[in-house]
Amino acid sequence: MFRIEPRVQGVTAELLELYEHISPSTIGHLTDFGFLNGLQPLFRPIRLLGNAVTVRIPHIDASAIRHAFELAQPGDIIVVDMSGDDQRACWGEFVTYAALDKKIAGAIISGSVTDVRPITQLRFPLYSKGISALTTRSLQLEGEVNTPVSVSGVSIQPGDLIVGDDDGVFVINPLHARELGLIAQEKQHKEQQRRKELGYDKLFAAQADHPAATNNQGGNN
Repeated sequence: MFRIEPRVQGVTAELLELYEHISPSTIGHLTDFGFLNGLQPLFRPIRLLGNAVTVRIPHIDASAIRHAFELAQPGDIIVVDMSGDDQRACWGEFVTYAALDKKIAGAIISGSVTDVRPITQLRFPLYSKGISALTTRSLQLEGEVNTPVSVSGVSIQPGDLIVGDDDGVFVINPLHARELGLIAQEKQHKEQQRRKELGYDKLFAAQADHPAATNNQGGNN
């Protein structure tokens, strides 16, 4: 039995613009809530920002992901709750092609993914708990789309704001996202001012231009 609910557009263009340059690590200085602990990006550098389309699958049957694609809009992020199964991979190369065809911005998987090499080459933003050659099947048994799901102990609603980069992923309720985003934006602005005052911006630029020199130097933390 499938439960397919209408897509929710919770994230506005204003929020996407506000969060365009906000780092999850900045958000992590302001709140513990919404961090997806244990999820890692498939590759780095990586950036993820968009509107959540949620999916819940029953371990072995990943059919609901295809149903989610039928509702997803360009810029959406597919969030898959695998009901506690972190051994099987529900996302691979051909699912990625379908997602790219729909202009989906990325995906978050509470379990594993597979076909690492082609997905990395495609640069499709993907976060998961791990990698596995053991996969789900398309059995058309049951699943849910656009219902509340749970990933890493965080309740995620359809239409939530997803913000991810090299350091991890946060999920933010759009109703509170503007207030949090303005605080985070101001924090990053002050940090950039402090870098300039202390000359750290020049130090960073110099090290970025000559990384080998840094890597060859020893030293204490």
